Amino acid sequence: MFFIASKIFWMLASPIDLLLAGALVGVLLAHGRHARFGRALALAAILILVAAATLPVGLLLIAPLEDRFPPPPADLPPPEGIIVLGGAIDDLASAARGQTVFDEGGERLTEAVILARRYPQARIAYTGGSASLTGGTSTEALQARNFMVAMGVAPERVTIEDKSRNTDENARFTAAIVHPQPSQRWLIVTSAFHMPRAMGVFEKAGFHPIAYPVAFRTLGGEGDPRVILDPAKNLSIFQLALHEWIGLAAYWASGRIDHLFPGPGNDE
Repeated sequence: MFFIASKIFWMLASPIDLLLAGALVGVLLAHGRHARFGRALALAAILILVAAATLPVGLLLIAPLEDRFPPPPADLPPPEGIIVLGGAIDDLASAARGQTVFDEGGERLTEAVILARRYPQARIAYTGGSASLTGGTSTEALQARNFMVAMGVAPERVTIEDKSRNTDENARFTAAIVHPQPSQRWLIVTSAFHMPRAMGVFEKAGFHPIAYPVAFRTLGGEGDPRVILDPAKNLSIFQLALHEWIGLAAYWASGRIDHLFPGPGNDE
C-alpha cells in the first residue's frame, strides 16, 4: 500500500508539475473574479521556476543530503559484504541494445566493481526490482551481475535481489537473503543524496551499515554552491532534492526510519 500511495503521490505532486500547474491556473484565474489571486499565484510559480532553473537552488537543497555521510577512510577494514542499491542501469535500453546502458546512478555499479577488487573476500549483493505500478519484471539486477562478472568479479560472489520496488524493500528483502549478523559490517553503495534514507532503512533492517556515497552532484566544501548554466540540469537537481527530502519525511512518519534525518551520530 505504501509503495502504491507513494507512486500515485509523485504522479500527481511532482514539484515541477505542481509549479507549472500553479502558473497555468494562475493565468486562467487572472481573467476572472479572482484576478488578484490568480496573478499572484502565476507570478509566484513562475518566479520559483525561474529561480530553480537559473540559480543553484537545487544544489543548496541537495548539499546537506550529500554531505551527511562522508566516504569511509581508505584503510577501512574489510567488510562482510557490499550492498549496491539499484538505479545504476537503464533496464529497457540495456535489454533493447544488448549492452549495459547506465542511468544517472551508474557510479553505483562502477564503484562497486572497484570495491569488489579492493575487498576480494567480501560478498556482493545488488538489490533492485521493478518500480512499475503494473508490476512488471526487471532485469537490472541480472544485468548488473553480468556487468560485474565481465569486469572480472567472480560470479559466485554476487547475489541479486530483484523483487524490491523502493528503498525500504531494498533493505528488508536483502536482509532476508544475506541474514546480517550484529558483528558484520556491510558497505552500502548508493548515490550520495540518497544515502541518509538508505542508511536509515538498512539500520532498521538489522544491518551494521557503512556508507559509501557515490554519484555526487555537489563539489563539497568551499566549491559550493556553483553556478550551472544549464536550466534543465538545475531543474532536475531541484526536483531530485525535493523528492528526497519529502521521501525522508514520509519514511520517518511511517516508521520506516527511526530519525527524520539519519546521520552518523544518531545512535550515539
